[in-house]
Amino acid sequence: QLLFPPNVQYNNSRLYTVKFLSSCFAGAVAGVLGLENTLGFALFILSTLFTSACLYVKCKSRPAKYIPGGWWELVNPGQENIFSFVLVWTLFYGTPHL
Repeated sequence: QLLFPPNVQYNNSRLYTVKFLSSCFAGAVAGVLGLENTLGFALFILSTLFTSACLYVKCKSRPAKYIPGGWWELVNPGQENIFSFVLVWTLFYGTPHL
């Protein structure tokens, strides 16, 4: 299937933004709830899967039509989003203790 490069670039940009915001919100929730260790990372995994499922529905069950890489690209959280999650998690975890 042929994909129009400007559309693919736009879709990848939006996908990155949605994943980044999702990981930041998950980090904030984990910090506010005071989750530690595996519970915090479990929340990150659940939020990533939930975001991927929502994007899958938005792509009308055909992510390969909109994003090269298809389903894997939706589920892959990306290293920078994991770091963003941990950063926001520690920020919101430590804020109530000031």
